Amino acid sequence: MPKTVFVLNGPNLNLLGQRQPEIYGSETLADVQASCAALSAEIGLEMRFEQSNSEGTLVDLIQEARTAADAIVLNPAAYSHTSVAILDALKAFDGPVLEVHISNIHQRESFRHHSYVSLRADGVIAGCGTQGYLLALRRVATLLA
Repeated sequence: MPKTVFVLNGPNLNLLGQRQPEIYGSETLADVQASCAALSAEIGLEMRFEQSNSEGTLVDLIQEARTAADAIVLNPAAYSHTSVAILDALKAFDGPVLEVHISNIHQRESFRHHSYVSLRADGVIAGCGTQGYLLALRRVATLLA
């Protein structure tokens, strides 16, 4: 039976390709979803792809993953730097968690250098553009094998 991965995306990622393309690139979130779906099928993972601007919705999805997913790939976006609630929800999840950032958060404003999510993440991929999602899925497949 294939392993299930939740790929979760935080605030403003619905504007990917439109918002600050000089930082985040021109690909849309639909493009990212299509790439992730193709790779997931190729490497034998079931994938659920979600985006929310709401911290509470992301917490609900992480809690749902406790019984519905084997791993989480999470781009928490701005909630990386502010959300203890997301960290606490991730701490209740037993499977691998990979944190993804499209930009290199360590080259940006100092407040972006700290991520609460990193305290729980089994790996962090930053600065690889949207390819970071694919790297995270490959790492999840290795961790679940």
